[in-house]
Amino acid sequence: MLQAQLKPANLVVTYNQTYSAMALTDAVSTQGSAIMATQVKPTPQTRQTAEPDSSTELRHLSRYLVRNLGMLNAAFGDLPLSPVQAHTLFELGKQPLTIKELACKLSIDKSNASRAIKHLVDKNLAHSQIHPRDNRCLVVQLTPAGKKLLVKLDTQQNQLFQEILAQLTPAQTSQIEEALMLYNQAVHNAKQQSGCQIRQATAQDDAAIAKVIRDVSAEYGLTADKGYSVADPTLDCLSQIYSQAGANYWIIELEGRLLGGAGIAPLANNNGICELQKMYFMPEIRGKGLATRLALMALDFARETGYQSCYLETTAALNEAVKLYEKLGFVHLSAPLGNTGHDACEMPMLLELNQ
Repeated sequence: MLQAQLKPANLVVTYNQTYSAMALTDAVSTQGSAIMATQVKPTPQTRQTAEPDSSTELRHLSRYLVRNLGMLNAAFGDLPLSPVQAHTLFELGKQPLTIKELACKLSIDKSNASRAIKHLVDKNLAHSQIHPRDNRCLVVQLTPAGKKLLVKLDTQQNQLFQEILAQLTPAQTSQIEEALMLYNQAVHNAKQQSGCQIRQATAQDDAAIAKVIRDVSAEYGLTADKGYSVADPTLDCLSQIYSQAGANYWIIELEGRLLGGAGIAPLANNNGICELQKMYFMPEIRGKGLATRLALMALDFARETGYQSCYLETTAALNEAVKLYEKLGFVHLSAPLGNTGHDACEMPMLLELNQ
């Protein structure tokens, strides 16, 4: 789900700011690029946002955007191109492409990309030739006529968006751009996460979770003798720890393999404060937005459970994790809270959950 990639506040900003801008394009009959929402297979632990109707609103916004920009029309404005053919023309204008490369850039199947190219070739807007480094495939590029039509297409699109931006202040334009970039990244992440299952950990997962934590710790040099969580005596029976009240642990599976996880548990002797714990991911699932998604799920659980703050301890060696925590709103503390036993984790951080 797309909302699983976004903070509730960001989701509301994305919808409200973008909808207000798109509502101004009702009278525009020409077309432009549109961001399409991509569904992923739901999981039992798909997170919920603070807005119950956020998914419906985003779906409505996506449909509205597509319709308002004319992406359902047979022709692209007043040019002899379908929307797919126009997008193909844009991409070929940047560089020659194979059918596979074009399909990837447009997020369409190869047969659809092949048909778009055939129409452009038939119209003498593009031509194909044997790939110089692989004679098993063809590379396609624009003809002079195609390049000339692309100039007209760019002119049309520039005029369209100049008319839209004329309705907005510079600050509103920046807000819309930021919201759309956020939405587009969430779409991308959701597609990248296809096939991944997120669920609560069980006792049967204990050995696999411990192995992930040990493997990732070794990768980053977080050895057991230095006071990191890999040294915890409960590492091989984490399901018992996270079965207590106010605690939970989620794991990520891909093709039957457990490849990551994260947990929430109460911080000892600190009422109202929980701790984000044991957040580790194998290389196979990094860079897909899953760390953000799992962290957001854990923080939702913390709020629903009644915690006021979320604490964590990390180390500068985990640079990517530190950047994620900062992006989520965690602030650095001058001293640790409580006594977690992880004295080598020199970066204590805290997030106020009700802000």
